[in-house]
Amino acid sequence: MTRIYLIRHGKPQSGWGEAADPDPGLDATGQAQAEAVADWLAALPEAERPTRVMSSPLRRCRETAWPFAATLGMAPTIEPAVGEIPTPEGLATEVRGAWLKTAFEGEWSQIAGDRDYEAWRAGVVAALVGQGGTAVYSHFVAINAVVSILTGDPRVVAFRPDHTSVTVLESDGWALTLVAKGPEAATQVL
Repeated sequence: MTRIYLIRHGKPQSGWGEAADPDPGLDATGQAQAEAVADWLAALPEAERPTRVMSSPLRRCRETAWPFAATLGMAPTIEPAVGEIPTPEGLATEVRGAWLKTAFEGEWSQIAGDRDYEAWRAGVVAALVGQGGTAVYSHFVAINAVVSILTGDPRVVAFRPDHTSVTVLESDGWALTLVAKGPEAATQVL
């Protein structure tokens, strides 16, 4: 079994779904969080330390991944499957936040839209199974997708990972096991 460190991005400059910037980078706090989590990962015992870096394509994840990737002397592998939850086709940017808030209140099978969200969350898990030894930078909902499957919790929000919270998984190359959920906080997700 090898470890996978599933890391929520640092604090962004603006919330998800804000029309002003649909792909915000990190604010100053988020940049400091990215450096701190990179230092934490680098300080892990050699046998547990990740040797690869994967990131969602979104800017806030890429910027959070860069400090640890630089420590390893590599660029992060960009993986869309660990990206943000896709919104229904044609949904206007200014109503994405309201759609997501409604989704947060229910279960995966109840999310409104033209997509199969249970299949999407299974795809997040499938993208991680063979990634032992990797620091994976992702999003609140994608991390919840993984945790909900591994714990059998049907809710969209199975827990509330804080910015740069590290959820630890193990992989045998065929399946994932949840070792520990990262620190939670009552963060503003939207």
